[in-house]
Amino acid sequence: MRLAHLHLPNITPFSRVANIQQTLTSRLLSHKKHLTPNPPDPTIITFSPNPVYTTGRRDLPPSNTINNANANTLSLPPSLEPIRQILTSPQPNTTYDPTSRVAEYHPTLRGGQTTYHGPGQLVAYTILDLRRLGLTPRCHIRLLENSVIDVLREYGVRGMVTEDPGVWVHGRNQHGGSEGGKGELPKKITAVGVHLRRHISSYGIGLNVTEEPMWWFRQIVACGLEGRETTSLQGLGVEGVEVEEVAGRFVGKFVGRVNGDFACGEGATGEGIDEVYRVSEEDLLREEME
Repeated sequence: MRLAHLHLPNITPFSRVANIQQTLTSRLLSHKKHLTPNPPDPTIITFSPNPVYTTGRRDLPPSNTINNANANTLSLPPSLEPIRQILTSPQPNTTYDPTSRVAEYHPTLRGGQTTYHGPGQLVAYTILDLRRLGLTPRCHIRLLENSVIDVLREYGVRGMVTEDPGVWVHGRNQHGGSEGGKGELPKKITAVGVHLRRHISSYGIGLNVTEEPMWWFRQIVACGLEGRETTSLQGLGVEGVEVEEVAGRFVGKFVGRVNGDFACGEGATGEGIDEVYRVSEEDLLREEME
C-alpha cells in the first residue's frame, strides 16, 4: 500500500486542517459503505496550527454550538473557564500574530480532555483504516506512541509511556541528555488523542519541538493532569530543530513500525506500506472533485 504525506509548511489555521481531515475521513468511510474497488490511500497530515485549545470527548462544553466571536458567548468546559478572556471562536481565515495572547477554542471528537496546539509544535493526524493495517484501537495508540519514542531517540532523548496518556520524558541532565532524578516526575512532551468511526482513525499526536507552546500550556491543566509539566525538544537541550524535519522523521518511524510490527512476521495480519509519497492540499481536493 501507498501512504500519502501532506505537510503544511506554514502556520496553518486549525479549521483548515480540520476540513481536510474531514474530507479524507469521509472518503474512507464512503469506500467502506459502497465497497468501491480501490480503497483511498491512508494519509498523514503534519502541520503547526495557529494557537488553539482543543477539548476531547471527555471534556466537551455543555453546547458545541459556537456562532459568535465574543469570548463571553463561548460555551466552554470548566477546564477552560479560567482563561475565557484569551479565547475566541474558530477563525477560518486567521493570520498568525506571534505577539498575540489570544487562542481559538475548538471542541473535537477525539479522545481525551483539554490540550493546546500551536506554533513550535508538530501536530500529526493519521487518517487510516485500522483493519487494513492490522491494528486494533489499542495497538494504534501504541503505534503512535512508539513512533514518537523512536523519533526522540534520534535526538538523544529517552521517551517513555506511563499510566497517563501520551509520551513522557525526564528532565535534562548536566550533559544535555534526559535523565530522571530521584523522585522527579516525568514531563509530557507529546499528547496523543484519536477518534475512530468504523475503524477509520483521525486526529493523532502533538509533539512539542520548541519552547513556544510552554506559556500556553501553563494556562491550563493539560489533559486533566494536575501538577504535571510539559516540555519540548528545545527544553531538553535539542536546539535548531525545525518542525518539518521532525515531521519527516515521524512519518518514517511510523512506517517502520507498521511494517516491522504489524505487516511482517508470524501472525501479522496487516498490509505493509511500500511507498510514502508527498501530496499537496490541492491534489487532495482535486481528487475529491473528480
